[in-house]
Amino acid sequence: MILPTGTIPQIGDRITDKSAPPDESAVREWIGPEAFEHWAELRNWIDEFYPGVFAPDWLYGGKNRGWSLRYKKTKAFTTLVPEYRRSSAIVVMGGTEREKFDERRYVWRPQLVKLYDDAKTYIDGKWLTVAISSADDLHNVTELLTMKRPPLSRG
Repeated sequence: MILPTGTIPQIGDRITDKSAPPDESAVREWIGPEAFEHWAELRNWIDEFYPGVFAPDWLYGGKNRGWSLRYKKTKAFTTLVPEYRRSSAIVVMGGTEREKFDERRYVWRPQLVKLYDDAKTYIDGKWLTVAISSADDLHNVTELLTMKRPPLSRG
């Protein structure tokens, strides 16, 4: 795949064509079939456990950040980022979530604790960007989201 700029995309590059938000097939092509499975699983999980709560909307963050898919009611829930050959979820951890995370610090996977510890703390909390490249990563994200906002349904 060659970008309009004539360059070959690198792993982690964002979708930056601002003419229109990407559709499902564009996301699948960009992130690849394996990453798309995790992307679809996470979207389905949110729809199943939070029915009717979120109307995800595509945001364009400029040529460096590109497109991302935000789930928000009154507060941000998560933002999914389609990156070249992978996808990530951004979870903002406010004060309450950080207390809950610290209470369970020794239950989380070491990679997630390191990501959490390394994340800069802003006024609105820690912004964790969790790359989803395995079922374990996906589980980490769903656990963080469950901690952030208890599900409406258990499936």
